[in-house]
Amino acid sequence: MGILSWLVLGLVVGVAAKLLHPGRDPGGVLVTAGIGMAGAFVGGYGGTLLGLGGVTGFDLRSLALATLGALILLSAFRISSRRF
Repeated sequence: MGILSWLVLGLVVGVAAKLLHPGRDPGGVLVTAGIGMAGAFVGGYGGTLLGLGGVTGFDLRSLALATLGALILLSAFRISSRRF
C-alpha cells in the first residue's frame, strides 16, 4: 500500500474508532488520523504475531484489525491524557 492509501485507511479507521468509542478527546482530525494510522500498524503487527495476518489492503479483516488497534491506542491515549 502506498502512503496515500495508509492516510486514507488511517482516517477511516480513526473515525470508526471514535464512533465505536465516543467521548471527548483532545485533538481533531489530524490526531484522529494519526491514531488511526498508528492503530493500523498496531493491529497489523498484533494480527501477524497472533497468526491472523497483517493489514494488507482494504479488506474486511484488515479493516477490523486496524480498527481494533486504533481502539486500543485511543483508550491508551485517553487514559494517559487524563488530568488528576
